[in-house]
Amino acid sequence: MVRVDASGNAATVAAHLSNPRLLPYACHNPPLATHLPQSAVRGTPPNQTSPDNHRSPGKPATAIPQSENVQNDEQILVIPSKVIESIGTIDGFEPDVDRFLQPILQSPELSFQPRSVMESDPSFKQLIPYVVMQYNASDGPRLFRYSRGGGGGETRLHAKFSIGIGGHISAEDAEGPGDVYQTGMQREIDEEVTIGTTYATERLGLIYDNTTEVGRVHLGVVHRFLLDAPEITSNEADLADGRFVDLRELNAGKDHLETWSRLVLDHVL
Repeated sequence: MVRVDASGNAATVAAHLSNPRLLPYACHNPPLATHLPQSAVRGTPPNQTSPDNHRSPGKPATAIPQSENVQNDEQILVIPSKVIESIGTIDGFEPDVDRFLQPILQSPELSFQPRSVMESDPSFKQLIPYVVMQYNASDGPRLFRYSRGGGGGETRLHAKFSIGIGGHISAEDAEGPGDVYQTGMQREIDEEVTIGTTYATERLGLIYDNTTEVGRVHLGVVHRFLLDAPEITSNEADLADGRFVDLRELNAGKDHLETWSRLVLDHVL
């Protein structure tokens, strides 16, 4: 696990399992290191080859139709579905996160592609950090839950409750010296909420849900932030009615949770 203060400074700490049920998949997660070929940083479309693509002769990439406004579109980090399938099968929630995530982030097939195109192309998966905020009160764990409003988030999830914070990794996240995945995750968290306390972090698993239109084009990377105090405020209109709720209330309202949140609730808590 990694412990982080409210200003974002991190230090590695040992995982302490005083209650195994609260931390069923806790481990010393190895550091993430994202390998981005220069083609990805330059935005080479996946239907064009470059020396960094490492594709075998005679195996051209699948052509992707380009939208008219593609140059003005948000460029998001994606991985071809075939890369995930070559590692194994993810059906719902997968607890063996690093078996998949480490080779995905090291793959030469990673690239930034136009979001409007990727939202309807299941041959690619958009990498989405999905951070669960948990505070362990004296009478049991509480999770930060909010309702997805009418802001700028995924419109297909509006009116659903969620326990996950996060979003797309964008091309802008590759501009600095830090790891692009970690940078993108932190940017999304900072945009959506303000955390006013120290916390420990861990990776819990992966989510892939092919039963919904949204799920077929996204791969969720589930993280848990264990907060030392229940101090979170929402920064965006898309995160409405945010508050900490206990497991009893979460389970009672499970039918109103988005699919990813239900999967986390079923497999982790």
